[in-house]
Amino acid sequence: MGSSVETMEFQAETRQLLRLVIHSIYSNKDIFLRELISNASDALDKLRLESLIDSSLADIDLHIWLEVDKDARTLTVRDNGIGMSRDDLVELIGTIAKSGTTGLLEKIKESKDAATAESLIGQFGVGFYSAFMVADKVTLRTRRAGTDSGTQWESDGEGTYDLQAVDDLPAGTSVTLHLKPTDSEDGLADYLSESKIRQIIKQYSDFIRWPIRMATERTDAEGETTRDIDTLNSMKALWARPRSEVTEDEYNDFYQQISHDWLAPAETIHMRAEGTFEYEALLFIPSQAPFDLFSRETKRGVQLYVKRVFIMDDCEALMPNYLRFVKGVVDAHDLSLNISREILQHDRQIHGVRRRLVKKVLGAIKDMQSKDAERYAKVWTQFGRALKEGLIEDTDNTDALLELVSTASTHDPEKTTTLREYLERMKDGQDTIYYLTGETRAMVENSPHMEAFAAKGYEVLILTDPIDEVWADRVPAFDGHRLQSIAKGQVDLDESADGDQETDATKAQREQDFAALLPWLTTTLSEQVKQVRLSSRLTTSAACIVGDAHDVTPTLEKMYRAMGQQLPTVKRILELNPAHPLITALRTAHDADANDPALAETAELIHGSALLAEGGDLPDPARFTRLLTDRLTRTL
Repeated sequence: MGSSVETMEFQAETRQLLRLVIHSIYSNKDIFLRELISNASDALDKLRLESLIDSSLADIDLHIWLEVDKDARTLTVRDNGIGMSRDDLVELIGTIAKSGTTGLLEKIKESKDAATAESLIGQFGVGFYSAFMVADKVTLRTRRAGTDSGTQWESDGEGTYDLQAVDDLPAGTSVTLHLKPTDSEDGLADYLSESKIRQIIKQYSDFIRWPIRMATERTDAEGETTRDIDTLNSMKALWARPRSEVTEDEYNDFYQQISHDWLAPAETIHMRAEGTFEYEALLFIPSQAPFDLFSRETKRGVQLYVKRVFIMDDCEALMPNYLRFVKGVVDAHDLSLNISREILQHDRQIHGVRRRLVKKVLGAIKDMQSKDAERYAKVWTQFGRALKEGLIEDTDNTDALLELVSTASTHDPEKTTTLREYLERMKDGQDTIYYLTGETRAMVENSPHMEAFAAKGYEVLILTDPIDEVWADRVPAFDGHRLQSIAKGQVDLDESADGDQETDATKAQREQDFAALLPWLTTTLSEQVKQVRLSSRLTTSAACIVGDAHDVTPTLEKMYRAMGQQLPTVKRILELNPAHPLITALRTAHDADANDPALAETAELIHGSALLAEGGDLPDPARFTRLLTDRLTRTL
């Protein structure tokens, strides 16, 4: 020992802060070891940098050493890093965030939950004091590399701490924890247990770049005890290595480790960002969707590390919901070890990282689409439905997501098409992308709405995912071409440049012929429809039901109601095929006797048949069946 002990008192606010750290802040006491190992790793990093200037500090076996003394109930974390001088010790450890203690206390008092309070501790740089959660007394010994004198700091975390100069200390820092008794109810595990120490290091510090070593004893079957030096961490942080130095097998092994998936990933994304906010990321797009991809309880997000120290699983702030299938790791260099989910949600730099990660993932899928169509098709089959959620949630990336959309169309009964491919096949003069939603391809293909488009050779996208009802209605255009449902609004293909245009005189005559029938039908069916009009989209069917351009579709209305959202009933439009024999016969009968009660029944049957043809629900199935049966009976 060197000089006499100097006892110093904590400030009143610091004592209060220590009590909060020890008793209230940290919900998981295991993280004390994460904090101490992270500090030791930082000290080793600093020594390595200084050795570039001072060659006498080079050629040192830099490592972290753990030592357990079960008799004394102590756990020591030692490093041979940069160490601290006495002034460093007082500045960094002795007074705890001396300029910010008051502000920290105020923020802790304002916080509403332990997780938020825990994050504040990290912001003020006092994670070292988490050691007092598990220890009655902490002894820190340190000597700065390149100096001769060392210092000992010791405290029980109550009112005072002791400082003393110590001779013959090795360079670096050792922190000895005089552990409290094990108490499972208070979350105090047996931190002298080798298995517990290994478990904590595996969870939080496995990828620290420096070896974490510990002496272990093994007794063989013959009772002989051997003592070995084990390295407890793997140090294999693949994301921190250049991509050229990592094999495909290593990527696959790591992916399977973090995803618990037995298949190799469909795509690996390895990136590094430098500048004002440095981070590395290693992301994977799986080959197969997990069974719970669309479950509300599905956990999402990637793993977050800070300087190779594990912080949290499922960091939602780094990955949007529609990319919840992406697995991987983001290792940020400039975050607090104790940053909370709440703080991450509002961190400007984290938002910037998220934007870059999203663009990288979408870019990787786009590259797959252009370079490996088969692999892209498999990824879209597995995750396309989730990706289409992004067209609703992520307006910043609408264009990139639309480039990825792959869907069935009338162009090919087997293959899907992208929107870009659809544009390349559009007819001369066509400026609209036509689509129709429905439950199945067969239902869409056989819909009355499709008749004129099929007859005139217009390609129509067939959208059968429930999410299609939402995004197709919200996305206004793709590459300057409007998206339009052929079941909504006015569709007049006769005006298109297809060489089969209807003359104005013919249209005028047709309108005159039906001038009396249409208002009568609108009045007769006023409970079910808001208008009856002539159609240009029908060739073989007598009638169809359409919506106004901005109406909610019946399928979407059902979806909202299934989620408990009650919407006002939307009346739709009944369109008639003026060339169909049934419609011309109805017009003739109406002209002959507009008061014939059988005409109203015919109108109901036409409306009900149109509803059934599009897969809709009849307002009164029993009445429809009775009317139809009566009519059939009279014809026999």
